[in-house]
Amino acid sequence: MKKTIAISVMLALAPAAQAADIEAGRAKVAEVCSACHGENGVSVSDTIPNLAGQRAAYLESQLRAFKDGARKPQSPANPAAIMNAMAAQLSPAQISDVAAYFASLAPQPTATKSPLMATAVKSNLTFPEGFKDSFVKYHTINFPATKQVRYYYGNKEAVQAAKAGKPLPDGSYLIAEVFAAKLDADQKPVMGSDGFYVADKPLFYTAMGTGAGWGADIPAPLRNGNWNYAVFTLDKKARPGVNQAECLGCHQPLGAVSYTFTLKELSQAK
Repeated sequence: MKKTIAISVMLALAPAAQAADIEAGRAKVAEVCSACHGENGVSVSDTIPNLAGQRAAYLESQLRAFKDGARKPQSPANPAAIMNAMAAQLSPAQISDVAAYFASLAPQPTATKSPLMATAVKSNLTFPEGFKDSFVKYHTINFPATKQVRYYYGNKEAVQAAKAGKPLPDGSYLIAEVFAAKLDADQKPVMGSDGFYVADKPLFYTAMGTGAGWGADIPAPLRNGNWNYAVFTLDKKARPGVNQAECLGCHQPLGAVSYTFTLKELSQAK
């Protein structure tokens, strides 16, 4: 009995758990989450879930799982990779605040979409005309999930710095040609003697480059130094409506390797 009373007294005297701060959550969402999920919890695209009106406890548990790595991506392009990077920067209190803010919002029809954040859409990259004559082809990757093969090229500034073991400087540019793989009668990619898919139809280009001041307007939690990203169509024009925030979020944890997934391969370019 005495033990029970003592525990009751301790609980009564213990400070109450700090309530989530919805306004603080609103500010954090506006700073970075809105680039994909919208300031009103309505996402910017069909591939990103709406969070308005979701239960706070559910959102907290998911953010903690992303932060702790319990939810891990199968590949760098997996959305979990972006959320791992974003959640890792949130404190436990901020996770509660963000969850409470989204939970406070009224759900919206699924067809509703938020506008893209201006700084996440803007890219300073232009297509590097004649890149095959001046860039070095340094890597090839198969993408089984999409049945694609990609060829990677880097300009001399990037290659020289990588070979010297230095961070990639402003002026560095990496570009990948994306091809649909040739398929056999069973609709499986045909493998070449080099172990890579045989390229068939060209699809588009992906690119990343860095220039002085290019990261200045990008929210700090998303910023990749001065790197910008772009997707170019086959006619060498920037694809409209690309949400650069998804690229920034995916590459954000890679600051130690110049925000690239292929720095090692670049350093071994011939």
